[in-house]
Amino acid sequence: MGIFTGKTAIITGGGKAKSIGYGIATAYAKEGANLVLTGRNKQKLLDAKEELERLYGVRVLPMQADVTPSEDSRDKVKQVVEQTIAEFGRIDVLINNAQASASGVSLAEHTLEQFNLALYSGLYATFFYMQECYPYLKETQGSVINFASGAGLFGNAGQCSYAAAKEGIRGLSRVAATEWGKDNINVNVVCPLAMTSQLENFKAAYPEAYEKNLKSVPMGRFGDPETEIGRVCVHLGSEDFKYMSGETITLEGGMGQRP
Repeated sequence: MGIFTGKTAIITGGGKAKSIGYGIATAYAKEGANLVLTGRNKQKLLDAKEELERLYGVRVLPMQADVTPSEDSRDKVKQVVEQTIAEFGRIDVLINNAQASASGVSLAEHTLEQFNLALYSGLYATFFYMQECYPYLKETQGSVINFASGAGLFGNAGQCSYAAAKEGIRGLSRVAATEWGKDNINVNVVCPLAMTSQLENFKAAYPEAYEKNLKSVPMGRFGDPETEIGRVCVHLGSEDFKYMSGETITLEGGMGQRP
């Protein structure tokens, strides 16, 4: 039995791919968690369900849910939470990982549509999921793990909307940690730097920027989505991980860096 046997985790952006979301889902499945995976691509979600259930004997609820600048965005999130409760009866961990953005576009050239894409898929989605999951997390004295980025911490060029969304998520998380500490809900932020298919695309498009980022990592390599980022999330969501009420920590991306 794993440490999450009988418990439920919602992971946004968890479809099967070489991604942080799927790495986290795999790490949680290995610990026996029932999973709710959301994303834009239905087939990737179905592929994730098939593989995780087959390999680890957990139950997976895949839900196509894309938070966009539209009137029904909150309704999509409500539907995910309602079906989670109908299927599993509880929510123990909420992991807000999903994020879309227009990278490589300068601030001066950014359109409102591009800016809203990052804000809705990241900041607004995180806000909606946290609000909708709060009553159930209060019941289980659960955990929230939100994802920010070094792009916001260090002001990466060409990522203005992405950085703005991620810094908004960090601020939101700090407030939640303060307000929800009395409910014994842990709220933490991870700023990952992992080798994913998106990072591989970035390497191909911007090789000089990729090498510059790589040189800034003390261990000289990027993290693994499952064994490093995923296992950090398992620890943050576990019963053994308890910080003082109202406290939040930020784990900043970079193998070998201390938070």
